[in-house]
Amino acid sequence: MILIDGKKVSAEVRNRLAEETKILKEKTGKEPGLATVLVGDDPASAVYVRNKNKTCRELGFQSFENQLSSDTTEEQLLNLIDDLNSNPNVHGILVQLPLPDQIDSEKILQAIDPKKDVDGFHPVNVGKLVVGNALLTPCTPTGIIELLDHYGIEISGKHAVIIGRSNIVGKPVSMLLLQRNATITICHSRTKNLEEVTRRADILIAAVGRPHFVTENMVSEGTAVIDVGINRVDGKLTGDVEFEPVSKKASYITPVPGGVGPMTIALLMENTLKAFKDSI
Repeated sequence: MILIDGKKVSAEVRNRLAEETKILKEKTGKEPGLATVLVGDDPASAVYVRNKNKTCRELGFQSFENQLSSDTTEEQLLNLIDDLNSNPNVHGILVQLPLPDQIDSEKILQAIDPKKDVDGFHPVNVGKLVVGNALLTPCTPTGIIELLDHYGIEISGKHAVIIGRSNIVGKPVSMLLLQRNATITICHSRTKNLEEVTRRADILIAAVGRPHFVTENMVSEGTAVIDVGINRVDGKLTGDVEFEPVSKKASYITPVPGGVGPMTIALLMENTLKAFKDSI
């Protein structure tokens, strides 16, 4: 079994981005700009946003931090998005979810200029992902593909089984794998004989948000197992996969933490750099 080290791979991605940013700044006199928007004072969201802003500075990006109170109205937030859309120094806009109840998240995400939608959630970018010509693709799914590529895990012709059909991971990663000529099966809460399906996987991606959901009985010898889950159990982070027993059967496996998670911020920065390059 080979442990897939997301920290190591994400550090390599960040180093590459920092080098490219430095060269572009010398050529153009400009630098990529990422605007983060945090509404309210949710502690977990605040940590995520702080990490993203810190990474921006480390890579030589401009960081535009927008923290709004929890009683912010939808109209106020839409006005801010409008300002960021028209700001030439902002190339990426990230609105941290979840938003307070009085704000319609879908409406806010759709208000972001698709060219600045570094999360890849805008319907325009989702549509481009489906037809295979998206510039900005969702960060976690793209990070999964980068991990598979880094470790030389073959995708073309392989059977990839995805547990979970969310718009954030399950659906977009299925599209990215399909573009790489994998055969795709998406499983969900209504899937019958789930174990039979998952045992046929060459690549198994778990993205259900349920701790230790994937057991050794669901995995065949030699499967590459990607655990996207982040769950807190007894104060510790754990994934959707029962790591110890499954790791004895897997050819490759991602740990939690330290697997897919670090790739998400790295790919957010890569999307910001892509948006920047597309604007110059």
